[in-house]
Amino acid sequence: MTVSRDARLGTAYDVELPAGTLRYHAVGDGPPIVFVHGYLVNANLWRKVVPLLAGQFRCIMPDWPLGSHLVPMNRDADLSPPGMAELIADFLAALDLREVILFGNDSGGAYSQLAAAAYPERVGRLVLASCETPDCTWPPAPGGFPLLKRTAVHPLTYRALYQVLRWPGSWRWRNTYGWLAKYPIDEVTMRSYIDPVLKDAAIRYDGRKAIGSVDERYSRGAAATLVEEFDKPIDLFWAGDDRVFPTAHATAYAERLGTRVQLIPDSFTYVAEDQPELVAKEGLARWQR
Repeated sequence: MTVSRDARLGTAYDVELPAGTLRYHAVGDGPPIVFVHGYLVNANLWRKVVPLLAGQFRCIMPDWPLGSHLVPMNRDADLSPPGMAELIADFLAALDLREVILFGNDSGGAYSQLAAAAYPERVGRLVLASCETPDCTWPPAPGGFPLLKRTAVHPLTYRALYQVLRWPGSWRWRNTYGWLAKYPIDEVTMRSYIDPVLKDAAIRYDGRKAIGSVDERYSRGAAATLVEEFDKPIDLFWAGDDRVFPTAHATAYAERLGTRVQLIPDSFTYVAEDQPELVAKEGLARWQR
């Protein structure tokens, strides 16, 4: 199995949490940014943006147990949305991180909202980049992503769904990665995303638990708490050409949160993949103290 993580992510570490071993990479010095990727990607999602931020920030990139990780969690780990929020909180506590910039993208943004709403103590700022809003379903309807949840009801249907990813031509389909990254992702990175779910039954078990339990009631509940109770800054970075998470949904959510949307042009959902320089520029303009 391909196990590579980009060298730009820095040093790899393992941390023991109640749910199991979590592997992460870290590089840079300064206030901490903890990145939360979404389903069926890993820390490699941040490989382009991290070098642009590491001169000012301590960038910390876990492989969250969402199907593209390498170290399976404990068999009884709770990977439902509340369980993932607790996992994020446990990670921050284990590393004794404070005033964290929590940066979530895609479904990682939904998990970040849950974590910030339920465990705000160590979060200093929440950054949401093209992710679930109160007007979105989870999984989002555009692109056919609800199929991911439906096939997770049984191990065989879950495994069968991903076999098409063995063919590189499928990587640009709208219901795989084609509507998430505007431009093709390099093969080494793509293999790091798909090999674990294709080749490791324990990783599939984690991924199936995670995607099979998502539901918009969780993200909408977290959003309501953030609107009513969260008193830290919130940034919304949204792909200017997003086909999965409509800009209109982001604008409506930003109004409720008392913030604004920063559009990242010429990008789909994976803004740090398509436009890392613009993401870093906008982040540095807001986060430097």
